[in-house]
Amino acid sequence: MADGAQEADLAALLARVADALERLAPAAPKTANFKLADAFVWQGAGSFFEPVARVNRVPLALLTGIDLAAGQLLANTERFQRGLPANNALLWGARGMGKSSLVKAVHAEVSAQSSGGLKLVEIHREDIATLPACLAALKAAPFRFIVFCDDLSFDKDDTSYKSLKAVLEGGVEGRPQNVLFYATSNRRHLMPREMVENERSTAINPAEAVEEKVSLSDRFGLWLGFHNCTQDQYLGMVRDYARFYGLDVEPAELERDALEWSATRGARSGRVAWQYIQDLAGRLGVTLDRV
Repeated sequence: MADGAQEADLAALLARVADALERLAPAAPKTANFKLADAFVWQGAGSFFEPVARVNRVPLALLTGIDLAAGQLLANTERFQRGLPANNALLWGARGMGKSSLVKAVHAEVSAQSSGGLKLVEIHREDIATLPACLAALKAAPFRFIVFCDDLSFDKDDTSYKSLKAVLEGGVEGRPQNVLFYATSNRRHLMPREMVENERSTAINPAEAVEEKVSLSDRFGLWLGFHNCTQDQYLGMVRDYARFYGLDVEPAELERDALEWSATRGARSGRVAWQYIQDLAGRLGVTLDRV
């Protein structure tokens, strides 16, 4: 009788342990229907791909002042779509100069050429640790994917960069053949300077101490730098936007107004130009439809 009670208690204990392990185990990615949309957002907490009905983007032709970077990223993406060798890309540099806009515009351009065969998947910075699960789900899909992380950077004591580092090049399997990784960052080495200096000053071997973190950016074969634009480039962006959206403003007035707008912002960039165009269109009673 005692043996039977002990066996029952043991069975109950094992059942509770099994339930606890199931709760701790990461959820398996839900099967995604990638035919629903051309773009998705990976939700790491729930391990699923959320379709995006309408991507917030501008046409590639309107991203002026970054012609060299645009040409390189477009060519790299076209090669990837054709099944040719292509590099992961890091777009780094000045704020508001079109880094994330370029990724989305290039995807739209190449996706149109391939009849929707190229998908864009955005992963949030805070979900980088779940990147392996994301890629495992993409690997089996009959499409090609650009996985895109906007404003990627790592702070002190943040170890999630190791997941990205292994996926990009260092792991046994690496990234799937049907996946390319694009990231934007304000930092060329994806970490603040003081973090690197602190690691260097406190280490027994300063060079080796920062190698693991600094080498992350080396995993991107294509580095595209973005720099603050000149006044002429800024005004060129404004004129292109005004022409594209049919904003009827006398050129000299448009220039004066745009320069005054940039002066109040203390900056000239593609983002500032777009913000000015939104304000101008609102004053003129014109609706701006992004493609």
